[in-house]
Amino acid sequence: MSKENQIDRPEDKTFSIVVNGRPTDVERDELSFDELVDLAFDDPARGPQIVFTITFREAGGRIPEGELDEGQRLKLRDGTIVNVTRTDQS
Repeated sequence: MSKENQIDRPEDKTFSIVVNGRPTDVERDELSFDELVDLAFDDPARGPQIVFTITFREAGGRIPEGELDEGQRLKLRDGTIVNVTRTDQS
């Protein structure tokens, strides 16, 4: 897996997830909204007119599928599928 598709942190387990259709390995069991945006886009434009929407399925934790709000964290497991969309509200 290429370095740009990894979030590195020393842990015992690597999780294989899919972000926007791309297989991605992460070394944490939980990722924040912003970390998922960074994984989804090489250079995510940010600003007051940019809105990101994150949906997920097959996640770990109590809620295996749904939508992640800004400021929340997603509990991962192998096979978690994440879709991040960017909308320009201009």
